[in-house]
Amino acid sequence: MESKDYLKDISEIKDLMNKSSRFISLSGLSGILAGIYALTGAAYAYWLVNNSSRDYLILDGEIYRNCIIALVLVAVMSVLTGICLTTRKAKKNGESIWDASSIRLVVNFLIPLVVGGLYILIKLNQHIYGHTGALMLIFYGLALVNASKYSLGYIRYLGYIQIILGLICALMPTYGFWFWVLGFGVMHIVYGSIMHFVYRT
Repeated sequence: MESKDYLKDISEIKDLMNKSSRFISLSGLSGILAGIYALTGAAYAYWLVNNSSRDYLILDGEIYRNCIIALVLVAVMSVLTGICLTTRKAKKNGESIWDASSIRLVVNFLIPLVVGGLYILIKLNQHIYGHTGALMLIFYGLALVNASKYSLGYIRYLGYIQIILGLICALMPTYGFWFWVLGFGVMHIVYGSIMHFVYRT
């Protein structure tokens, strides 16, 4: 009897330590919606380019600016949706949205993402934009892998997939748009679906 009690106590202590070191309230539904936003933004950009007088983008053109606006909207909506749904899930689980583990997750996620974003902007300013899609996928993947040790689920594997897609995209820059769609759109939906239906998040 005492042996069973000891095992139960050890299991409870392990769960408490796991919760204290990892942020587990990430919402799978937010991943699905982020993927849908990305596909919607990509469809809009594709429509813009196909209905323009030229089949390519120039950095100072109106179509390029509209594509950037669409990209920013996708990012903002994804972040806001993630915050709202994750906050709701954390409250439902009786957890704090801002604790030591969630702060560590955000910091470790933002470091590669911000560095990558600045590097991409530098390259765009130098009129070198053939590998923009590949760089976005690679740095985003690195951000996910870096933050994964402070969370649960398949975030690490999603990061690996994004990095691999980015490297393949670098080899095939002509298909950068489609790799971007696959990485940010389709893979987010797949990841979010797994998290939502398997972990009920």
